[in-house]
Amino acid sequence: MALLCVLLGIVALYVGPARSYFTTRGEAKEKHAEVRRLEAEHERLKARRKALTQPETLEREARQLGYVKPGEKAYVIEELPASP
Repeated sequence: MALLCVLLGIVALYVGPARSYFTTRGEAKEKHAEVRRLEAEHERLKARRKALTQPETLEREARQLGYVKPGEKAYVIEELPASP
């Protein structure tokens, strides 16, 4: 009976660290996934920064925002029929 109590005591001592180990392992997987996502976003942003150094890209972005070059006239067409 005493050996059984000692065995249960030893098992009880291992339960806490084992639970902590598995919790930490799960958190580490989540953090690794977040790091991979952030690295992918970083690469996307680097590519966007590089693209924005190109004059064509800058002009396209400016025109999407409604900017015109000096000397150009901007026209706004409203109430166009919906395309089929």
